[in-house]
Amino acid sequence: MPFDRTYIQQKFIDYCKLNTRSVDGTGEVPTTPGQTVLLHKIAKELTGLGLQDVSYSEQDAYVVGCIPANTAQAASPIGFVAHVDTADFNSEHVQPQVHEHYDGRDLVLGNGRILSAKEFPSLKKVIGQTLITASGDTLLGADDKAGIAGLLGMAKYLQENPSVKHGEIWLAFGPDEEIGRGAARFDVSRFPVEFAYTLDNGNPGDIAYETFNAASAHVEFKGTVVHPGEAYGLMVNAALMASEFIQGLPAGFTPENSKDYQGYIMVLNNQGNVDHAAIDLIVRSFDTAEFNHSKQLLLDLVGQLNQKYGTGRVTIDLEDQYHSPGDVIKQHPYVVNLVHHAYQALGLPIHHIPFRGGTDGDFITEKGIPTPNLFNGGANFHGPYEYATTEQMVLLSKTLVEIVRQHLLLNNQRDETPLSR
Repeated sequence: MPFDRTYIQQKFIDYCKLNTRSVDGTGEVPTTPGQTVLLHKIAKELTGLGLQDVSYSEQDAYVVGCIPANTAQAASPIGFVAHVDTADFNSEHVQPQVHEHYDGRDLVLGNGRILSAKEFPSLKKVIGQTLITASGDTLLGADDKAGIAGLLGMAKYLQENPSVKHGEIWLAFGPDEEIGRGAARFDVSRFPVEFAYTLDNGNPGDIAYETFNAASAHVEFKGTVVHPGEAYGLMVNAALMASEFIQGLPAGFTPENSKDYQGYIMVLNNQGNVDHAAIDLIVRSFDTAEFNHSKQLLLDLVGQLNQKYGTGRVTIDLEDQYHSPGDVIKQHPYVVNLVHHAYQALGLPIHHIPFRGGTDGDFITEKGIPTPNLFNGGANFHGPYEYATTEQMVLLSKTLVEIVRQHLLLNNQRDETPLSR
């Protein structure tokens, strides 16, 4: 029996219409009510697909459910994760547009916006497919509702095809990924798997087991205000201290000079006057040693300025935001090599890509479950030019089935070849 493309497409469209934008600072779990609505819809869907132990937690706002093993052959439990929230862009009244047999020509979306293969060359890869876009006024929600649809497509296929043997499979759907809150709260005792995969962005054949390590810093500068005519030896200019701090950052180590596996330090905000100044920065690096070096550099700059201008003139609040799962996953190469075998079986090219951000897998890996990221078949995320194709969501479903099938075949002869970029 083939994969149910109509089901996958319709679930995607239905879920995109729900406003599930997450908003930091509400103090609620999840942060917005629309996410709760979708999570309960997913829980009901999982029950209808025959999953067991389906539950929603008020504490972490995750829905989990289990597809029981259908063979006595040993295979450790495996998990898949998708998030329900969308990013910081208009998510009200999303109206998905279906473009059958996309022919590569420009698409007029509305609101003066044109989706063009000239501007977005990735569209050339999906010519002939069923392209789904928003209407031009909102985002679509492909991040990560394409992942949700693909995951439900897998569950439906396995329900309808019991001849496909597999071990125990757990699914998890969570909130607030876009603001970095959801997986940090996830009680993984509800998700009893050896390893898992997030389905968050990316093209078919992609796998990302390294993300940025991330930190934020807020630096305060305290000046001494004196009339400029009488300032000699007395005035301390906070704005100039802040400028000196910025000048001490490594030249060229910035986002606009960074790509692939390169990191950066970014000044987000710089405000001040003679009396007081403040700088907000972020630190990003794929390499843990470089990440720690960059954070130490900020601390050293603060120390140097305090030594020059007086103790307590400069203070810093430096906080880690998330950590790359790469160091952990490299100790468990089977988790990535298993995906290689599945991709090869499906004829997909294998692309190790740097995930230049963070995923729920960062937090879940820190909780003891190695969790790299695969793909969801969408593109142009977080804005009005988002799109996904039905064919790529179906391919995601097919890929997940192949992963669980390969896991059963390889579990006793694991490929532990060391990972390389």
